Amino acid sequence: MRPLAGGAARGLVAGAAGTVVFDALWYRRYRAGGGESGPLRWEFSAATKWDSAGAPARLARMIYEAMLRRPLPATRIPLANNLMHWGYGTAQGGAYGLAATAVGTTSPLLGLVHGPAVFLTSYAVLGALGLYEPIWRYDSRTLWRDLGAHLVYGVATAAAFRALARGRRVT
Repeated sequence: MRPLAGGAARGLVAGAAGTVVFDALWYRRYRAGGGESGPLRWEFSAATKWDSAGAPARLARMIYEAMLRRPLPATRIPLANNLMHWGYGTAQGGAYGLAATAVGTTSPLLGLVHGPAVFLTSYAVLGALGLYEPIWRYDSRTLWRDLGAHLVYGVATAAAFRALARGRRVT
């Protein structure tokens, strides 16, 4: 396998691992705030109406309806939400793998750049699509909590990538 392709493949796996850690942090916060659902119910729960669905589900709906030119039923919100959320986290890991391979490093410190980059990209893209408010409209507590979760995602992705790349030539 060519080095960049191998880096991208390992990055995809690392991105999925980073998404697990990201979600574990959000679940822990949910429980600390009084939430009572178990982890699987929490992970796969979602709104039942589009106007209360999260940004991942609404983005999936936009893509689905633009491509297929038919409505996505609200019964598909949980599936749409998880496919988009997990697909995005995994794909961002693939981008991480390409970048890490191109620069020739497996340092988990690169995750301290990757996590905030994913955070900022999410706010920029989702804001431009009208799925998020512009970033400056969020309070600092919300932004710090979200940035913190993305830092955890970035470092977890980088650490997983490093573990997967052990013994392999990175460049």
